[in-house]
Amino acid sequence: MRRDVDINHPNFGKAFACVCIADELAERRLSSVRRASNIAALDKLVFDTFNAEAPGNSPDQLRNLQAALHAARKFADAPEGWLVLHGSYGCGKTHLAAAIVNERLRQGASALFVVVPDLLDHLRAAFSPDSDETYDERFEAVRSAPLLVLDDLGTQAPTAWAAEKLFQILNHRYNMQLPTVITSNVSLDLFDPRLRSRLEHFDVVRVFEIQAIDYRGGVAHTEGGAISSLRHYADMSFQTWDDRRGELQPDVSGNLARGFTIARQFAAEPEGWLVFLGDHGSGKTHLAAAIANQRVADGGEAVFVVVPDLLDHLRATFSPTSRVGYDKVFDEVRSAPLLVLDDLGTESATPWAQEKLFQVLNHRHAARLPTVITSAAELADIHPRLRTRMLDRRRCVVFELMAPPFAGPVELGRAGGRGRGPGKGGARVKGKGRSGGSGAGGTRSR
Repeated sequence: MRRDVDINHPNFGKAFACVCIADELAERRLSSVRRASNIAALDKLVFDTFNAEAPGNSPDQLRNLQAALHAARKFADAPEGWLVLHGSYGCGKTHLAAAIVNERLRQGASALFVVVPDLLDHLRAAFSPDSDETYDERFEAVRSAPLLVLDDLGTQAPTAWAAEKLFQILNHRYNMQLPTVITSNVSLDLFDPRLRSRLEHFDVVRVFEIQAIDYRGGVAHTEGGAISSLRHYADMSFQTWDDRRGELQPDVSGNLARGFTIARQFAAEPEGWLVFLGDHGSGKTHLAAAIANQRVADGGEAVFVVVPDLLDHLRATFSPTSRVGYDKVFDEVRSAPLLVLDDLGTESATPWAQEKLFQVLNHRHAARLPTVITSAAELADIHPRLRTRMLDRRRCVVFELMAPPFAGPVELGRAGGRGRGPGKGGARVKGKGRSGGSGAGGTRSR
């Protein structure tokens, strides 16, 4: 039919489908794309066939798989917002994404599953003279699908055309609040900034980090792999902690006791970030290592690494003789179930070093991965991009250990901590000491 519009209207003379068959035409276009996506070949990828007890995984990884399965089932029952499944090769991302689509189709709803490189090929093919559909028809079918799964985002050829098409699709779905599932093994930090800003919108997007090993024959990590130096800190446990009673003034000794309690609580249920500030030798590293050692003793995984050593590890991967790739080392750190970064602020402040640390911490912040950081630096001296993540009071507890260095003589008439008087644990800003909260809760950063 043609619309009754003024001759100068852009729709004058154009033919439009009658509203009575508009839904039928939309479903027909969607079916065409669905056939091209070959979802029929993935019909066995359903929730009942997902193995959340895959052998070779640690207890923490198995719990993570169970949580991923629960999140996918919940999304399939009530698609809302975006779900990003992120993880390494073979961890189960595609299975869960396909299971969401198969469940929606079983319920009689409409859904579309496409592998991103295949999608772009499908759109390019519409320009062929032999195509039975126009480019606009195919593009609209994908852009406006009631539920869209984009599998393997980030594996497409990095052309300007591909980036533009993906942005148009995702931007439209973001603005129209259309349910979308994305799988990727590429760091979100490496995406086009326009896409990344949408993928990091916490009110719309849930990023779920799948930590399982490759079910096709991957090898389980042990104690954080080769990069972790936790074995050198095996003697730093909660059992060997010295609260230095009788050596320090009661206020300072009580501060150490509160730090100890906070660390034990975090080790029992790692969630969010925990930042320990304080002078060298105040006990930060002992508590951080004790957390990691406790997680390993409980059957979990932890990576403990001193920040300058981490950067050296990353640089070493560029050597022609290196037997491990940069991506493997980098992903081992940024995706660790529990990461301890010791001595942040002692690294060389080069742009490259700052960028690598930001990528690690930004990813863990977005993916909500448990992280412990120690630093002898003032918060004000830490790079602003890192500091803003550490000061996110929704996810991070910042606690200052006020004790003076453990080694050397200590005068009972003075409290340690950069020349300041006795105080309680809390967040610091350069030149200021802020009082901590009462009890074992510490102080949430402001």
